Amino acid sequence: MALVLGVDSSTQSTKAVLVDAADGTVVAERSAPHPDGTEVDPRAWLAAYDDATAGLAERADALAVGGQQHGMVALGDDGEPVRDALLWNDTRSAEAARTLVEEMGGPDACASAVGSVLVASFTATKLRWLRDHEPDAAARVREVLLPHDYVSRHASAPGTAAFTDRGDASGTGYFDASSGDWRPDLAAAALGHEPALPRVAPDGSAAAETAAGRVVGPGTGDNMAAALGMGLGPGDVLISIGTSGVASAVSATPVADGTGTVTGFADAQGGYLPMVTTMNAARILALQARWLGVDLDALADLAMASEPGARGVTVLPYYGGERTPNRPSAVGTWTGLTETTTREDLARAAFEALLCSLADAVDHLAATTGDQPRRVLMVGGATRSAAVRALAPAILGRPVTLPPPGEYVARGAARQAAWALSGGSAPPTWALADTVELEADPTPRVRETYAALRDRTDSWS
Repeated sequence: MALVLGVDSSTQSTKAVLVDAADGTVVAERSAPHPDGTEVDPRAWLAAYDDATAGLAERADALAVGGQQHGMVALGDDGEPVRDALLWNDTRSAEAARTLVEEMGGPDACASAVGSVLVASFTATKLRWLRDHEPDAAARVREVLLPHDYVSRHASAPGTAAFTDRGDASGTGYFDASSGDWRPDLAAAALGHEPALPRVAPDGSAAAETAAGRVVGPGTGDNMAAALGMGLGPGDVLISIGTSGVASAVSATPVADGTGTVTGFADAQGGYLPMVTTMNAARILALQARWLGVDLDALADLAMASEPGARGVTVLPYYGGERTPNRPSAVGTWTGLTETTTREDLARAAFEALLCSLADAVDHLAATTGDQPRRVLMVGGATRSAAVRALAPAILGRPVTLPPPGEYVARGAARQAAWALSGGSAPPTWALADTVELEADPTPRVRETYAALRDRTDSWS
């Protein structure tokens, strides 16, 4: 039996799953935590990789790494970081994003060049921030990698040149998602000089080998890996509720949305992955649970004891700024609080805000691609919540398919590793069993009230 290792180097941790290459059955799994924060010494990810893969990598015939998108890993002549990596959720480069878009000729020109309109999460904006705020460090940058590139090279034999894939590269802001080519001129414009960039390995190829001669796949970004792990097909929309909220769909054609709402990423198997991303997702619930002094299960119980619309309480959950809509300096906004407001209402409002935000993301995706969802799937740690399961189909206004719990980014990386090991023209077919269909009566008034607050606060900014 051939075994493959899939690794998810996420914001919070490294998760590794050892999988049967033939059918995707998980044989073993391990994890290791990452430091908290929006800037992290990337060498901590390498230590976490070594910890999480100990005893598993030796058993695998091939491996691949899925990683958090966008992060800036800037390396000097010695191959070591010139500073801590800036992660996707670090918004200090918001002004740099606006400046770069202007320099490229405006939003439409920017989307045409790289598939997306730059916001603070994109790597290019972090390079510009580095140039402007830490010029000495910027001058020492020789090579720029993404988090998954950095971990993949660590997993490979010593001396392996850095490599990436078109999916993760399409989130840098200096890669043409349509043509599949780097735009080194845009990287140079952001940083102030041209850095070395990793080789873009073909989708599903054997990009490298480990020191023991095992195959290493190209790896990819976490969202691309999740799509691969879920086996998404045409008409499927995937909602992922993690640190960020994501709605994504597989497309055969590239997307260039000049409004900046939909990012036109490439995927990990020759197509495209148009996507809408929110910065605030599962942590909306974590914050609300902390404020009410309960755990997440108790928060769900409180929410279900209220009613649709939370008796008039509505919240815009932009606690750390927001990406969709693009309001990097926004804060959370509550309305409708009265002397009769209850803890149950406060809990319900948090769940409704999370799901309204994601429902907006699904609508944006459909409007831009022109394709109405055939099926909506939902994954992520927050889907364990009884309230999320109960309220999602009501607020989305459609049935929601809930796959079984699993590490789908790591599963997608493992599926890519199996593809690279086989040398085939497409990844292996792995069944997604034991899905659950969630249904509920729609509650459109909840979304209408949320939208009114969203649009009203937009006029304040």
